[in-house]
Amino acid sequence: MTRMLIIGPPGSGKGTQAERISERLGVVAISTGDIFRANVKGETPLGVEARKYMDNGDFVPDSVTNKMVRDRLSEGGVEDGFLLDGYPRTTAQVDYLDQILADGDQKLDVVLQLTADDGELVSRLLGRAKETGRSDDNEAVIRHRLDLYHEQTEAVVARYAERGILTQVDGIGQIDKVTDRVLHALHAHAALIRT
Repeated sequence: MTRMLIIGPPGSGKGTQAERISERLGVVAISTGDIFRANVKGETPLGVEARKYMDNGDFVPDSVTNKMVRDRLSEGGVEDGFLLDGYPRTTAQVDYLDQILADGDQKLDVVLQLTADDGELVSRLLGRAKETGRSDDNEAVIRHRLDLYHEQTEAVVARYAERGILTQVDGIGQIDKVTDRVLHALHAHAALIRT
């Protein structure tokens, strides 16, 4: 059983790698971004609320995100483990996730951080915006999201590094090569934990 999260700056390939990892490890991938976008598309109350923040490149407030994650982790399909993508993004969310897991007598096994250069990420996200027409992918919003990542999410990374469960992988390169690096790093981390 693996309980993990994948973290990294916008455009680092988290979603792509999360799908591949969940398939290889046989665990469900839970993407807060996908859930938000589905709600925005469906114009649900959560979607209307979330869109205000997403279009500006801001994080959706903890109160909304925390409830959504708690609800999803209480549903079926996570008994054999899970991979969280896009949560937690702040230290307050780390504390909340710790409590959710502690309530179920669980804890995270590993935190995978994809790393990448900001310039590469801006180019990658602008390319994606042209392909997909995402309203939250223009240069000003992208740079704002990267600033938020550096300001808030890097503190999350530091917290998990202190716990000794952080594994970092270079997220730049061909998708298959990044996947190979990720799986190698996860295997090495699991071997370290067992010894």
